[in-house]
Amino acid sequence: MGPAERLDRYARLAVEVAVNLQPGQFLRVSADPEHLPLVRAIGRVAYERGARYVEVLYRDDHLKRARVEHAPDDSLDWSPPWTVALIDHMVETRGATISITGDAEPELLADLDQRRAQRARPRAAVEKLLDAENRRLIQWTIVGYPNEGWARTVFGEPDVERLWDAVATAARLDEPDPVQAWREHIERLRQRAATLDERAFSSLRFVGPGTDLRVGLPEGHHWLTGAEETVDGIPHIVNVPTEEVFTTPDRRLTEGTVRSTFPLSLGGTIVRGLEVRFEAGKAVEVRAESGADAVREEMATDGGSSFLGEVALVDGDSRVRKTGVVFYDTLFDENAACHIAWGQGIKGALAGGEELSDDELAARGYNDSVVHTDFMIGGPEVTVFGVERGGAEVPVIDDDAWVLS
Repeated sequence: MGPAERLDRYARLAVEVAVNLQPGQFLRVSADPEHLPLVRAIGRVAYERGARYVEVLYRDDHLKRARVEHAPDDSLDWSPPWTVALIDHMVETRGATISITGDAEPELLADLDQRRAQRARPRAAVEKLLDAENRRLIQWTIVGYPNEGWARTVFGEPDVERLWDAVATAARLDEPDPVQAWREHIERLRQRAATLDERAFSSLRFVGPGTDLRVGLPEGHHWLTGAEETVDGIPHIVNVPTEEVFTTPDRRLTEGTVRSTFPLSLGGTIVRGLEVRFEAGKAVEVRAESGADAVREEMATDGGSSFLGEVALVDGDSRVRKTGVVFYDTLFDENAACHIAWGQGIKGALAGGEELSDDELAARGYNDSVVHTDFMIGGPEVTVFGVERGGAEVPVIDDDAWVLS
């Protein structure tokens, strides 16, 4: 497969399968300048499929660095009204959005004041987009684009072809029929989610080196996969790749200590060796070999940013894990290992959650926040137990293999 065919195939996977763009829909694409070839390929496929309009929003971390260094403090989380209006339009017309990852300079902001660096985001726009995704009002997906800077971070040299090979494996582009391969894969994930729903564990326990963490689960929780359906009945896949089954925890019931098993790329900083201690649901202590201040500042964003909003299970059979690559990109690394996320919860993981009031959600232990950051805590040395109502612990992932039946 040549580069042109590969790029076209990837764009078609993003548009036709992942976001499942419908004729007449508006499509918003969010990307870095380094992602331009994929942006153009996605736009071409989208218009072939009947898109009404494709709007591209380019992010530029060099401009973000200048903003962090020089902008007034009270402007750092300001949202341009036209950006908010664009999201409003997307929601009103039931549009779709594709976000492209693959950071060419993931440590560009690491030497800056992390209080300012982690605040520098269009807060109202981010909150509005997260809410639209959470309430299933739009189709959305995230894909990654290999580039020289990303490859240099991963391999120590700008070997883009090697990174493309890993991305193609993770995204199942190397299959003779990627669409059918995705259908079969999603069905396997749905079977895992159904098994977990049937067992209805009261909590999960993660045990491994530096980790003994119990994550409480709310009554009436459901396990989900990356394959979702909008309120209008349009199926889509929110991550390419996706290897996880996930749910939302009870924000009040996380206890213990957890050590990350992968580095975390966070807002221009790479966090390595992260350790977090939780009491009564809240992260009360954060340590790391590097990047701890970035975590502490993001966890101070709002009242929910230091509590958990997601817990996800991934075993060693993951396509991402099998590449043997640490991607330094959460889209990929979170699909290589079990992970948890601080910040916003997932309403769809609670029975009737999308119709509940804020007070009703809070009573169920739902966590609300403007942030949602996953970090990886699983791997060959970490065992995952499902804890039954009576306290019995049932192995779910043992020796890196899914053992629950």
